[in-house]
Amino acid sequence: MTEQEDPSRDRLKQHFAQRVINQARQVLEVWQRLQRAEWNEAGMHELQEAAQLLQRYAERFEQVEHRELGKRIVACLSVVDANRGRLNSEVISELNQLMQRLSRTGLRHGDRFEHTTLPPLRKPVYIALQHLERAERLAQQLEFFGMNAKPLDTANAFRAAMLERHPAALVMEIDFAGPGNGLQLAQAVQEGLQEKIPVLFYSHEDTDTPTRLAAVRAGGREFFTGSMDASSLLERIEVLTHVAQYEPYRVLIVDDSRAQATHTERVLNSAGIVTRTITEPIQAMDELAEFQPDLIILDMYMPACNGTELAQVIRHNDRYVSVPIIYLSAEDDLDKQLDAMSEGGDDFLTKPIKPRHLIATVRNRADRARSLKARMVRDSLTGLFNHTHTLQLLEDARFRAQRDEQPLSFAMIDIDYFKKVNDNYGHPMGDRVIKSLALFLKQRLRKSDCIGRYGGEEFAVVMPNTDAKTAAKVLDDVRARFAEIHYPAHPHDLSCTFSCGIAELFDNLDSKHLSQRADEALYRAKNGGRNRVEVYS
Repeated sequence: MTEQEDPSRDRLKQHFAQRVINQARQVLEVWQRLQRAEWNEAGMHELQEAAQLLQRYAERFEQVEHRELGKRIVACLSVVDANRGRLNSEVISELNQLMQRLSRTGLRHGDRFEHTTLPPLRKPVYIALQHLERAERLAQQLEFFGMNAKPLDTANAFRAAMLERHPAALVMEIDFAGPGNGLQLAQAVQEGLQEKIPVLFYSHEDTDTPTRLAAVRAGGREFFTGSMDASSLLERIEVLTHVAQYEPYRVLIVDDSRAQATHTERVLNSAGIVTRTITEPIQAMDELAEFQPDLIILDMYMPACNGTELAQVIRHNDRYVSVPIIYLSAEDDLDKQLDAMSEGGDDFLTKPIKPRHLIATVRNRADRARSLKARMVRDSLTGLFNHTHTLQLLEDARFRAQRDEQPLSFAMIDIDYFKKVNDNYGHPMGDRVIKSLALFLKQRLRKSDCIGRYGGEEFAVVMPNTDAKTAAKVLDDVRARFAEIHYPAHPHDLSCTFSCGIAELFDNLDSKHLSQRADEALYRAKNGGRNRVEVYS
């Protein structure tokens, strides 16, 4: 047996690799905690120590990707130290990009780093059901979605797992390891915890109110009865554990005073907010299209164009109607402030302003704007981008790809024989399949890929920096894995497949013709037997 074939050596390498991945998750958890609050010296120090430990582990265990990422994160934080602890937009953006890459490195066997994104959920999910086979089957289904799930079969195994590591969530059958014992086990592990573990209870039969009350007291956030499928479970876990990857807020500052703009930048950068400043108001629309800010800060009085005039110009464009505009000025006349806000503004802050006041106002406004935009541009059933916004994202990606001379692929996906699903199993099952595929695409594709629900059972994916050959390989793997998902139903479990058509951007092709080509490729996939991926040629 050669050295490469030694199974014990392979197991040792896997163990070391897992240790590196666990440290990477620690780095990400510190990063996300910093992004949700004001940055401080203690948090920065904790992040630096975690990144240094990641770098050392990765060097020791020969994990090249993690070593390089750890090294670059440490270098970024050293720049902050050299700048007397001051953050700037370049460092924040670079750190965010490194963290996004780090979030995609916990790969399973057979996955490709370049085109696979694991969910931001860092901790495992424990599954404690009466029947181990059912728990293992459910864990396997969750693995298809990219989630780390661990089935448990006894109360001792459960206690041992809890001592080793707390999970992100716990799926617990109320009669696990004995009648009512699941409730008692869950109650016991919650005692003394400052941050309670979300528990999703399950019962094969419907239960009475006292049992439901006991579940709530044991930390129960959901209660499933009857059947429980992986897609519904994953959806609830994502909501309960807040696993959405954090993106720093982006603020565009328009002020003819470079000194004032620099001060505003420094205040917002210190809170991990990315900024971009322009001193010429006439450049604002170009910067809006390029930077896509969450919020705009305008000076009231500028020589070439005052703030209220620029606000009205911005509001003339439908794309920026919902972007908050905050006036930041020394103007203290209340009537003039109210007049300014009636001309397209959302808030008025008077100089000088305390840094915490400015940061809190920007964060609150930007957060509400993101929530509003998400509702406006996303499909209510799946949470994916809607048809109109998907086409807008395709147009933006086409512009960048042609400007930067980078490849771009556009994919159209259609669930096979979907009408039969609705006819034979009912529309609720049809909705479940649609939501399942939406979740699956979000888990399996990159963060930079834009996924939309095109309509009905049809989806679209914008894939920047990806040629058609690579896109086909990635989506064919997604197709094969999606076909392995089973949905509990009567008289037999249901499984579904999809067909996919892909077109690559060439020359001066516009978005309309690119989508038409993808649609033609999809039509060929349907006519060619379905459950396949075709590339337009």
